[in-house]
Amino acid sequence: MIWSLFVLSLFLFLVSPSGRGVLAEKSGEALFKENCSSCHPDGGNILNPDKTLYKKDREAHNIRTAEDIVKKMRNPGPAPTHPQKWAGMTMFDVTKISDDEALKIADYILKTFQ
Repeated sequence: MIWSLFVLSLFLFLVSPSGRGVLAEKSGEALFKENCSSCHPDGGNILNPDKTLYKKDREAHNIRTAEDIVKKMRNPGPAPTHPQKWAGMTMFDVTKISDDEALKIADYILKTFQ
């Protein structure tokens, strides 16, 4: 009986919506900080300063919606300085970031970097 209560308590902790549980969902901001902020600090771009995450630069490159951002995350393309190599942005396929997480990151970018 005590073991059952322990297992139930552990399960409830892991899935708690409070954000303290290990399995709790991460926010778009947390996912961005974990996966994107090293190359895009404060919405900038350390690899290509002309392609920041700010609205004017996104729109200049036809990136206007959350779906557009997710497409770019999934298939960033070659680096402009080395078109023959994939030396630019890291490709974030579904094994690295789920579709739900990618949309959270995209929504965070759209809301944060005006």
